[in-house]
Amino acid sequence: MVTPESIKSGIESGIACERIEVIGDGQHFQAVVVAHAFEGKSRVQRHQLVYRALGERMREEIHALSMQTLTPEEAKRNG
Repeated sequence: MVTPESIKSGIESGIACERIEVIGDGQHFQAVVVAHAFEGKSRVQRHQLVYRALGERMREEIHALSMQTLTPEEAKRNG
């Protein structure tokens, strides 16, 4: 079964995160990812980075993942 911890580990393996939080019930997950890698990127490009980090798991194991992807500066402004 997919767990929030396994999704967190997958994202961290592909993106150097300043902060990451993942919650979910085994079917639906929500993630907040804060990373310098998102600087200068559109929302779509940021999500593509996360999808790449998770690889095949996004197609095979993870059914629903909503994300908030922020740079460290955006995270500071959003409190």
